[in-house]
Amino acid sequence: MTAPHPAPTGRPAAPARALLPLIAPALVIGVGASLVLIGVSEAADQLEGVLWGTLPDALGLGPWSAAWTITVLTATGLAIGLVVWKVHGHAGPDPATTGLVDPPLPPGVVPGLLLATGLSLAGGVSLGPENPITAANIALACWLGRHLAPNSSADLWSSLGAAGTIGALFGTPVAAALVLTETIATRPLAPGPKGRTPSLWDLLFAPLIAASAGGLTTTLIASPSFQASLPDFGGLGWVDVGTAPAVAVVGALLGLAAIYAFPHVHRCFQLLRHPVLMLTAGGLLLGLLGALGGHLTLFKGLAQLGELSADASAYSAGELVLMTVVKLVAVVIACTAGFRGGRIFPSVFVGVALGLAAHALVPAVHPTLGAVCGVLGVLLAVTRQGWLSLFTAAILAPDPGLVPLLCLALLPAWLLVTGRPQMQLDEAGKSLR
Repeated sequence: MTAPHPAPTGRPAAPARALLPLIAPALVIGVGASLVLIGVSEAADQLEGVLWGTLPDALGLGPWSAAWTITVLTATGLAIGLVVWKVHGHAGPDPATTGLVDPPLPPGVVPGLLLATGLSLAGGVSLGPENPITAANIALACWLGRHLAPNSSADLWSSLGAAGTIGALFGTPVAAALVLTETIATRPLAPGPKGRTPSLWDLLFAPLIAASAGGLTTTLIASPSFQASLPDFGGLGWVDVGTAPAVAVVGALLGLAAIYAFPHVHRCFQLLRHPVLMLTAGGLLLGLLGALGGHLTLFKGLAQLGELSADASAYSAGELVLMTVVKLVAVVIACTAGFRGGRIFPSVFVGVALGLAAHALVPAVHPTLGAVCGVLGVLLAVTRQGWLSLFTAAILAPDPGLVPLLCLALLPAWLLVTGRPQMQLDEAGKSLR
């Protein structure tokens, strides 16, 4: 990371009149970003009900039978492959090369990208909506910015689109502020009007408005929940000081194993050359994995982690380990085969399953502490975003007593992942660092 250049002492803050005109567009973009997310999610939910409820019931099949799981995932891969092949813009770039916040795409790519994302969410693919929805909203925000203020910076509109989406995804602006803070820290602060260097809060002012608008809109309309049904932590014990870092490190190691496999699996799919073949083959493999791991290992993972954590005692340690591994392998296959989606939400499921497995294997590991530290370790490896990983783990089971342990557990896990390859490839198919 490159820290921002230190600013001279006593510099004047950016004038309020330079920030006030940003309020209205930030509100519009934040609300719009949330509506795009809600619209795609609602359409996917309706199609999911048909694919996994109406159709198997009409055919007299169990919705979670192995045959139906394999059929639906394979058909989903075929459908998305046709979208990538034939729809204008090819549903955006190869998802293995994209991150959470990327440069803006041409607006003509957005319809195909949203269609492929909706099919992926409905069909049970182990990816979340975060990456493609963020990319779509950044593209739309930049298109709006070019029309409203042709001479303004594209970075401003990109940050508004990204912040509005992240706020909508988590139902709070805090996650967006943390992600953007890490992004800002990687580049020097350019002087603003009259040579003033903007402060961090000058730069976050408009994005926070967009994130707040996105989060409030999602909360009021969709009532999202990002919490697991985990038991109360109780109180801090000496054993927790050792188990918290241990589980986080295991989670980070598991994430790194997937990351090191990532370019090799991608290379295998690229041998098929055609998107229809790659995605259909990927869908078949995901169907086989879903049949092996059970229905909880399907979809983006948020509803499934709630179901898992509410009845964790019903699963043996072996079943929990199996779900952990199957879900992580499914994420790698889905990303490398060309399915449009994000890695954060399914990685949360992986971390929760890992933490519950740790408790089942070693009862001294508290299930709640194991779950949140598992999430912390896996997300650190997969996203390389320290603040976002810490925030996500902390809100999963909100308890002030867990925060010091999470901060402690983050340190050895970060030492393990920093400087390692990322779960993202460059155009040549090599892992970014």
